[in-house]
Parts: sequence; C-alpha cells; structure tokens
Amino acid sequence: MLTPTTPLAQPLGDNLILKTVAGPDDVERLDAFNTSIHGPGTDSATCRLILHHPNTRPEHWLYIEDSAASRIVCSLALIPWTWQYEGVTLRAGEMGIVGTAEGYRRRGLIRALDRHFKMLLRDGEYDLSHIQGIPYFYRQFGYDYAIPLEGGHRLDLHQIPDAPESPWRFRLATVEDIPRLARLFDEAAAALGIRAVRDEAIWRYLFEHAPLTDTAREFWLVEGADGALVGYWGIEVHGFGEGLNVCETSALPQSAVTALLPFLKRLAAERNKPYIRLNLPAGTTLVQVARAWGAQDLGTYAWQIHIPDAARLLRTLAPVLERRIAASPFAGLTQDVTLGFYRHAVVLKFSEGRLIGVEDTPPQDDEEIRIPPPLFAPLALGYRSREELAQAHHDLSIGGQSRYLIDTLFPKMASFIYTIY
Repeated sequence: MLTPTTPLAQPLGDNLILKTVAGPDDVERLDAFNTSIHGPGTDSATCRLILHHPNTRPEHWLYIEDSAASRIVCSLALIPWTWQYEGVTLRAGEMGIVGTAEGYRRRGLIRALDRHFKMLLRDGEYDLSHIQGIPYFYRQFGYDYAIPLEGGHRLDLHQIPDAPESPWRFRLATVEDIPRLARLFDEAAAALGIRAVRDEAIWRYLFEHAPLTDTAREFWLVEGADGALVGYWGIEVHGFGEGLNVCETSALPQSAVTALLPFLKRLAAERNKPYIRLNLPAGTTLVQVARAWGAQDLGTYAWQIHIPDAARLLRTLAPVLERRIAASPFAGLTQDVTLGFYRHAVVLKFSEGRLIGVEDTPPQDDEEIRIPPPLFAPLALGYRSREELAQAHHDLSIGGQSRYLIDTLFPKMASFIYTIY
C-alpha cells in the first residue's frame, strides 16, 4: 500500500542513486521498468502490488536510478508474507521482481540492493527470506533450495476417462464466497508442515486485483447434489507451460475428484490446452487419483531460502522443537546442543525438555555438529533429511548420538506455499 514514508536516496557513485518509492510517479516508472524487463505479461503487476496489496510498503520497493539518464536501471522488492511452521508464525520476506537493464548488468547493482534488502530483513525481524529466482545466481546472496515450488504431475487428456453423470457440481467462486474459501483453505493447509497464511484482505486482493496481472487464477467451488459446499480448486489463467495448471485444492473426496478430472479435461480442451498439470502437494486426492490414471511425475523446482539469523529462527521455533523432543525418546532432555556453522555457532539450551535459551557463540574446536550455513535452510525447513544432506555434502559433519538428536529436531516435512498475490 502506498502510505506515507520517508523515501531513501543513497548515492552509489557513477551517477547511480539507490532509491525507494516516494509517490505515484515512482510507482508508474517502476511498473514500466519491470514490464520492460520481465515482459508484457507483468504489465500493471508492480502497480497493483504497491497500491493495493495489504502487505506491501513503499519503503520495501527498491530501485537504482541513473540520474544522468533519468531512468531506472535496476530494481527489486521485499514482499512481506506470513507463514506458519507447524502452527508457529514466521515472518517471511520475499525478494521479488528482480531485474537489471541491459548495459548495467555485472556492475554489482543487485548486490547493492541486496545489502539494503538485508537491512530491511534485519530491522523487520524477518525469520526467513524466499525467492522464486533463476538457478544458482542467488546462492551468492545466501539463498539455497528449501521448499517445493512448481512442477508437479502431468496428466494427458487421453489418460482421463469420460465420467458418467455424477452428483458433483462445479462453479466459479465470487468475492462473496471468500469466507467459505478461507475456511477450506485453512483446513487443507493444516496438513502442511509449512504453509502461507491468507487473511481476508489477501483473499480480496486475489479476487479484485490479481485477475489483472500475470498471476491471475480462477477459484472453482465443488458442491454436492444438495448444493452443500464440499471443497474448492484453483487454476492459473496464465502459468508456466502449455497445460491447464491446477494450482491449489482443498481436501476433496475421491468420488468428487473422479468427476472433477473429466471436467478439467473438457475445460482444457475448450482452452486448447494439451494436458493438465497438477502443481499441488503430492498427498492431495487430486494427485493420487491422477497418478492412478498414469500421471507423470515432473519433479519440482524449489523456493530458494535465506535465513538471516539462525538463532532468531530457532527461538521462534522453540514450541515446535520442544514438541518434537517431548514426543521422542529424548523427552526431558537436559543438555546444551551446539550447532556449529563453521564461522560461528548457536547453542540450544534444553532443560527438562524445555528450550530455555538460544545463544550465538564463537565456533568451538570440539563441535560434534557442524553444518555448512547454506545447508541449514533445507535441514531446518524439512526439505532434506540430515542423512540426505550428508550423502551429498561431506562437510555436513554430525557424529554419534547427535545424528539421532538432529533427526528428531529436524525431520523431513511435507510443505507447500500457495501464493498471496
């Protein structure tokens, strides 16, 4: 939202100035720049996010201007999200809409923006940062793959049998359906270890503003013969690839899904889509029915995650870590557990199963647990097990009973992040 703020104007040298959005003119200029970088499909997306999304703030929209040419040449944004990790609320700051104009690349401009971005993460006490970015590039800024993103399962239309008449009915949802959609979304997301939170304001953005951007999606309701609401599903209006992309779903009965997939088959044919792609958590009924009909597992890409402060994240996750200890043979644990990150360490102080302290310390010579910093995100967020990471990274060194303890504290999790814009 474009609310009053103190705009930034920081000289970088060579006529370059790092700025933040100060008013409507900046919004229009930044929108035009991002469209020029990312293509016409992104037209108006920046404008709508700044002016209408409930989470955004003008000081989070960063850009570099060449004052000699009076033009924006580089930009990125911090888009705040709220996530939940097994019921614990996390502040997540997405690094979004990143781009640099030709002729200004390889000059360290993204690095300059990233320094200010990391200050925003620190000052805002964000638990983590995420990005959908291109491969490898963002490793230099401390990001690593740690939560599933995109991919899923492909079901060709000929694999879907025609369905007999069924009692299930499907209709497009409207803004009046938001309370029921929100309830179904929350019920389904409760099965995920890590998930995004959507409040009513975000749902309204998805209905009132996202349809005019490249992230537009349709929400469809599933009703029984008596008109009772059973669930919902969503498809991307644009999306990646040539298929009809199903991008979210609530919990659905198997009989509803066997009627829904033939409906999707007809919808795909009407829209000249050669296949259906289910970009969904693997455990959903939609995916399981599709797999039984021969759907191809495409694998997944992943969100790249940066953890600004490991100790802060672990303090936030204390209730989760205590529950895991209490439900394990380590119940009642009284021990200082040192997580070594080579250049520093974090000590978890457990007393009778309670995590009573989390402290940063210098590295120690006798650390039994040593974790390369880039591997902490996939371990802590349950994307990879300790054993999987150790097989691929020999500098993840965990010995003795500490292996069992780390497996208890950081098990693999089924997570999925549905968008908020």
